[in-house]
Amino acid sequence: MGARVLVIDDEAIVRVSCERVLKPEGYDVVVTSRGDEAIELLEKENFDIVLTDLKMPDMDGLEVLKTIKQKWPDIQVIIITGYGTISTAVQAIKLGAYEYIEKPFTPEDILKVVREALREREKK
Repeated sequence: MGARVLVIDDEAIVRVSCERVLKPEGYDVVVTSRGDEAIELLEKENFDIVLTDLKMPDMDGLEVLKTIKQKWPDIQVIIITGYGTISTAVQAIKLGAYEYIEKPFTPEDILKVVREALREREKK
């Protein structure tokens, strides 16, 4: 079974595009639109990688990142950032995110960063 990836984004298009890119490559992808739902999923299931948007209505990406790093430090977190949130994405790296990826991203962008994050996780 491939690595498990959790995608958190309030935009359906982002969730769908991540699924379309990652599933054919053998990744087991779970998507959710809310940070609080993501934390509930993490409580119940194991994931290797989390892709999370920074700006979400209920619980923002930084809160999600802090919670994950506190409870599940081995999970690699990749921040999805829109226009104007680069400084926040840099802050996220300081808080333990593996990397950030800017919207709009290409399928290659997503695959590359997920593969690199997995390689990094395996080194630990």
